[in-house]
Amino acid sequence: MHCPNCRGKNLGKIGVQLYYCWTCYIELSIEKGKLNMNQIEPDGSLSPLNDLFPEEERTISEDRLLS
Repeated sequence: MHCPNCRGKNLGKIGVQLYYCWTCYIELSIEKGKLNMNQIEPDGSLSPLNDLFPEEERTISEDRLLS
């Protein structure tokens, strides 16, 4: 799986269906076949980034998860 923001593969799994990109510092979760992306703010809160990416880019398939 690649980060949709930086296209890097430096992702770590931090929970069930929850990943973190160590390159651009965003959190990715998978819900109902869609990636939800959040920027982690200095105070620990999350700011959604989904509106910055088209739905096609956020749709995740089983093949994409394994690559």
